Amino acid sequence: MNVIHLKYPHQLAQEIEKEAYSLAIGFFDGVHKGHQAVIEVAKQKAEQLNIKSAVMTFDPHPSIVLGRRNEKVFYITPLSQKIDTFKKLNIDTVFVVNFTSDFAKLTPEEFIKYFIVDLNVQHVTAGFDFSFGAYGKGNMELMKQLSNGKYGVTVIEKQQDEVEKISSTRIRKALQDGDMEQARNLLGRAFEVPGIVVHGDKRGRTMGFPTANVQAMEGCYIPATGVYAVKILVQNKWYDGVCNVGYKPTFNNPDEKQLSIEVHILNFNKNIYGEEVVVGWYNRIRSERKFNGIEALIEQIELDKQQAIAYFEQLR
Repeated sequence: MNVIHLKYPHQLAQEIEKEAYSLAIGFFDGVHKGHQAVIEVAKQKAEQLNIKSAVMTFDPHPSIVLGRRNEKVFYITPLSQKIDTFKKLNIDTVFVVNFTSDFAKLTPEEFIKYFIVDLNVQHVTAGFDFSFGAYGKGNMELMKQLSNGKYGVTVIEKQQDEVEKISSTRIRKALQDGDMEQARNLLGRAFEVPGIVVHGDKRGRTMGFPTANVQAMEGCYIPATGVYAVKILVQNKWYDGVCNVGYKPTFNNPDEKQLSIEVHILNFNKNIYGEEVVVGWYNRIRSERKFNGIEALIEQIELDKQQAIAYFEQLR
């Protein structure tokens, strides 16, 4: 897969013009089921037209540049993770457009010239609510009107489940609530956090439950504190596990807030310090709480482990 970074006004490289593209366009945070519907149609159009499939996304989030939100924006999928997901979807080319103040000032007509026509896009696919150009004045109806026969346009209607529209907003809410099954249903896959195994306090092994202390990749969102049934990818193999996300209140001073992600990997006894891993989140077992002593904690961890085992058994 080819990844091309574009920046207005100095965005074009000569080699880009040699290919024709069927383009799926959007911010695509999460690359959830709704986004996948857009991308799948773009791939189908690429096959029909015998051209390359492509995705165009933007970085950073437009609201960061435009200052339209007071709260901090968190990404469901940081850019590198998003690109990896596009690769798994067998996309030929990814265009990453640097969203800057100058880019935000482009009129809809200018956006189409520089980022559709000049890139030799033969077909554009986007969701019904995709907007472009200064103040979001461009919509998919205008995209059609301005095509002048140079490219085709497909608009994907609202994708929804039995509740409402599938959206990144709903997924963020699920992650904040620790509702990993809801997040998984909307994403079409488990929510994943890549990271590296680092040294921790090694207290788990003294209690009979050794854990991998995972330092998440920068920019990843960590779900609500609690205990979860997870899978962890280690050396290209997935293992079941039980994960504690939190501040270890049984041992730590409540005023010293340092979040940790600790995974007890089932049926595993390797030393994996320094290994890159991926944690896939499946089900929240319980909230984090303080215990009256080590024995009570050990007893609860065993219950958590059995609950995780039972959960994955019923998934199989």
